[in-house]
Amino acid sequence: MNLFDILGPVMVGPSSSHTAGAVRIGRMARSLLGQEPVKADILLHGSFASTGEGHGTHQAIIAGLLGLAPDDSRVPDSFALAKERGLRFTFSPCTLRDVHPNSALITLEGAQGGRLEVGASSPGGGRIRVFRLDGLDTSFTGALPTLVVHNSDQPGCVSKVTRALADWGLNVATLQLNRGGRGGSAVMVIECDQPISQDTAQQIRALPGIMRVTCYTPDEEGA
Repeated sequence: MNLFDILGPVMVGPSSSHTAGAVRIGRMARSLLGQEPVKADILLHGSFASTGEGHGTHQAIIAGLLGLAPDDSRVPDSFALAKERGLRFTFSPCTLRDVHPNSALITLEGAQGGRLEVGASSPGGGRIRVFRLDGLDTSFTGALPTLVVHNSDQPGCVSKVTRALADWGLNVATLQLNRGGRGGSAVMVIECDQPISQDTAQQIRALPGIMRVTCYTPDEEGA
């Protein structure tokens, strides 16, 4: 345990899990979409659904989708800011299985036509964990530079991606593979020890069988 775990994050709002963590869930979803979101359908599970309104969870998630940081003074006014930027959104309660009580499932549409479903939890202290991407189970926190690769489930995709990372001098810390079914769509989540450049991501996008590549940089959380 470090000092951050004891004191919690610098933030606007009453709760590190319901407010700061909720902002970071929204920011993570925005980053993974890779473009300005214009529509968000947000399902809230457990404590997020039952007590989130009093903790500002709704405003916090929208603030994150707009790119605000947890300590931004505009977090409580995010609904008005969303209207100005043309972000339409809905909230509904839901029941999810085998996830933390502070969880949300967000379906996004982007200004350039992109679509994304991301499920994430806020276990406390402002930390988050992504547990679902586009219907596939996963588990990562965004604490390390992270590469999310959507690919077709065919031989050679994993080795080509890891070889490209090695060519750029990037060390793989963790690698997760998830697929919807044999021969269908799959997702690689790769956490690296070094930042992942856009040149690296572009090279991986050009590989056969790769459908979409998104880079997530931890520094974005504190921007």
